[in-house]
Amino acid sequence: MNPVPSATLPTAAALRLGHAGLLPFVLGAALVWLVRPDAHPYVTAALSAYAAVIVSFLGGIHWGFAMRQADAPGSLAGWGVVPSLVAWVAVVMPPYAGLIVLGAMLVACYLVDRRVYPAQGAAAWLTLRFRLTAVASLSCFIGAAGS
Repeated sequence: MNPVPSATLPTAAALRLGHAGLLPFVLGAALVWLVRPDAHPYVTAALSAYAAVIVSFLGGIHWGFAMRQADAPGSLAGWGVVPSLVAWVAVVMPPYAGLIVLGAMLVACYLVDRRVYPAQGAAAWLTLRFRLTAVASLSCFIGAAGS
């Protein structure tokens, strides 16, 4: 097996972009509770769609890990498609259910990443991943409660 190069700490740009990526989650969760009833379906659909995109992105990271290695374990690419498939199903569900699935999938992705990132030399990213996951999943659960 080829050695996997160790990742550096998240850059300042990665930190800023990661935290900026929480804005649609937080804003969406707040708006679910604040908008008029006629706007409610649009807000919940937007929050659900954004969460689905992020869940899919988290799976794609595993494909990136696999692409760095000539003899990567098949489990990297295999897991990489699971979040997208779950997100696809969740986004067509009613928001009160789909947002719960998406919030749970964000947590599941983090739990898998706690095992995979160190093996791929990316353990330094886990603190940021935890923080982003906590806010994003909580936003999904709050949005589901308001839908």
